[in-house]
Amino acid sequence: MSEVRAKKALGQHFLTDLNIARKIATSLSGGTSDCPDRVLEVGCGMGVLTQFLLQRDDIITYGAEIDTESVEYLHAHYPDFKERLMEGDFLKMDLRAKYGDRVKIIGNFPYNISSQIFFKVLENRDIVPECVGMIQREVAVRLAEPPGSKEYGILSVLLQAWYDIEYLFTVGEKVFNPPPKVKSAVIRLVRNNTECLDCDEQLFIKVVKASFGQRRKMLRNSLKAAFGNFGGREHRFFSMRAEQLGVADFVELTQWVADNCE
Repeated sequence: MSEVRAKKALGQHFLTDLNIARKIATSLSGGTSDCPDRVLEVGCGMGVLTQFLLQRDDIITYGAEIDTESVEYLHAHYPDFKERLMEGDFLKMDLRAKYGDRVKIIGNFPYNISSQIFFKVLENRDIVPECVGMIQREVAVRLAEPPGSKEYGILSVLLQAWYDIEYLFTVGEKVFNPPPKVKSAVIRLVRNNTECLDCDEQLFIKVVKASFGQRRKMLRNSLKAAFGNFGGREHRFFSMRAEQLGVADFVELTQWVADNCE
């Protein structure tokens, strides 16, 4: 079978540099040859990354690919991988039902759904101990940024609450077919020691999203718009902007909202 045609609707940019693919594949930790970790590659494409994952004996690689043409290509070129490759939408998969209580995630993620992939990881944080992904560079920077940066945002806070995030390396445009208009980067997320936050976690997510909902405004305005007037009471963070707060600050703010929301 000839090469797969990249589809703009799926955000496909196929990696062509084998050295970079090998570097991504080795950025994810594994188990042992006797007790290999389960790893799910999201968006296998034509298997440029897949081939290096399959060479490792400390992991068992599974795949999720939504593009039928790519699935046919993978079946033809990696027949031993066929039984572990699922044709379908990763975002709709029940990860626990398919992979049990532990699965690592890796992939050259399509730009147009990279944030959704990380929200999916976040939803499954109790079973996803690690994730390595190649994404648009500006998104990678945003996720890894500390408080105080203009790039710091909703997903930065939510992921950093449960994961340690490391920006690994930058990838230029010319190693893809077709080349994207922007640079890419590889990041690694490793689950931290936080089992649960010291607040209502669903409310925490709502507070974070509301806080960044009116980014240029003080938290007073953003939170009152989402939760009401709080009976005229104010928190000490109300004169600050969302990007100035770290995870611990948002936990404190969530506790306050829970106690003062009418």
